[in-house]
Amino acid sequence: MQDSFEQVTVLDNFYQTSFFYPMPVVLVTTVSEDGRTNIGPYSLCFPFGIAGRHAMMLISRADSNTAVNIRRSKLAALNFITDKKSHLANAVRLGYPGQTTDEKLKESIFTLLPSMRTVKEKNISYPEIIGEAVAVMECTWEDSPGIFSYRGSSEESHFLLVIDSIIMKKKWSQALINGNGRFPHLPVDYGYRDSKYFWFASHKRPYKEPIPSDKGIDINSIIYQIQRMPYDLKWEDGAYEKLVKVPRIFLKRVLESISRRAVEEGVKVITPQLLDEYNKKRR
Repeated sequence: MQDSFEQVTVLDNFYQTSFFYPMPVVLVTTVSEDGRTNIGPYSLCFPFGIAGRHAMMLISRADSNTAVNIRRSKLAALNFITDKKSHLANAVRLGYPGQTTDEKLKESIFTLLPSMRTVKEKNISYPEIIGEAVAVMECTWEDSPGIFSYRGSSEESHFLLVIDSIIMKKKWSQALINGNGRFPHLPVDYGYRDSKYFWFASHKRPYKEPIPSDKGIDINSIIYQIQRMPYDLKWEDGAYEKLVKVPRIFLKRVLESISRRAVEEGVKVITPQLLDEYNKKRR
């Protein structure tokens, strides 16, 4: 075989020294000891809890400004920026080790805006957010060892960040809800390589592959669609199962009809019995 596999040595920082691993670009904002917002660029930031307990995992040097600030305040905002070259160039400058918050703020080209959390406690300084970001996750560090603990290198800090709120520029939140095939231009980071450069890839328009129609609808598909609907309703697990035979092409319409009717009737919980009742009346 002409292009055969061969062993690669697994080194520290293996995700960039021993692999081509695509990563996000996130500006993490935290509050410094003097109350100002610090900006730290990171790529080691990944979904950790995706159902029920929504969280992100952030990996940082243990002595970085970001790590020190999170351990003190327990707060952070994850700001996702676009692949605009000037933004990425400034992110690289802001990531230089050893810079103080004051030095970072002087070099930053980004606009800082007040936190948009809907619930805030008095006498607490919340991290500001990046005005140029496409979307922001405002988070609180879950530091209970009973939920997560890391027993690796003391040079690393692993932060389980519970998502308190997600904010997004309007055109992208609408694209998310409508599923119209539009995506923001988020960059891909391949890390620090060859002792000279950080390497980034620009966004390309995603293409779509249809979900096989002969596979039917599973419960996860139903939950996925419901979570993107603007209704304050709770669904019991058994209610999802009532809808698995709905043709995929009609699923969104059926869910909209059920949700609107429930809201009009003052219903807060969608139960299997309620769906049976609605179905009986429809017939």
